[in-house]
Amino acid sequence: MKNKLINEFLFQLISLIIAVIVVHVAYSAIIRPRASADLQTNTEILAADSRAEEISSLYVLVKDYEQEFCFILFVWALAILFYKGSQTLSQRRLLTKDFLSVPEGGKIIPEDSRELTRHLENLPDNQKDALVPRSLLIALRRFDSGRSIQDVSEAAQNVCQQEGDRLESELSIIRYIAWAIPSVGFIGTVRGISQALGKAHLALEGDITGVTVNLGVAFNSTLIALLISIFLMFIIHQIQLLQERYVLDTVTYCEDHLIRHLHIR
Repeated sequence: MKNKLINEFLFQLISLIIAVIVVHVAYSAIIRPRASADLQTNTEILAADSRAEEISSLYVLVKDYEQEFCFILFVWALAILFYKGSQTLSQRRLLTKDFLSVPEGGKIIPEDSRELTRHLENLPDNQKDALVPRSLLIALRRFDSGRSIQDVSEAAQNVCQQEGDRLESELSIIRYIAWAIPSVGFIGTVRGISQALGKAHLALEGDITGVTVNLGVAFNSTLIALLISIFLMFIIHQIQLLQERYVLDTVTYCEDHLIRHLHIR
């Protein structure tokens, strides 16, 4: 478990570094140069005809530093969600495996639980730490010591509930990122409005360029941040649904492969 926590922390740290590099390179090499070219084109169009319509540009929409930071957080969150989703899918495949190999109609008495326990304890580490073998192992140990089918059922359900709580708590960093992205967008809004107010004296003199540019920064940063947050929350809910179904299916697995076969003389 300790190694798993260390590996997950390293993955989050490395994925953050990669997200910063990839997004910043994309902004430096593509987005900001293209945005500058589009802004220059619009300036030339308006200089030739003040009533002409400006050309809309996605690059201008996302060019500012707040949007760049939002995309860094978004890519980082996607990497973490992919990691957690792949882990859940990998463990979910264990639900298709019969760890106890109890034939249909077969019975498990308390004396059999020790042999089955040893079998589960000898599984490879990558399988033994998964929820399905752990639930079976704890349930069999409870059956061996307590000889109560009700206690076995409660033990299996408690393990699954604890796993569900753990998976829920591990999504807290993702929820923080989903909260931080709109906050960064609002920071851009405040920055844009404050800079626009700083150009108000020029607008009174007839030059509204500085005001409009900074108001564009304010509204664009909020728009992009909210769109990213909506998409990210959708993915978070899909991963959470996958994890919840995995936990519930594990409870059903224990019922079908173990508890219904238990028998007390």
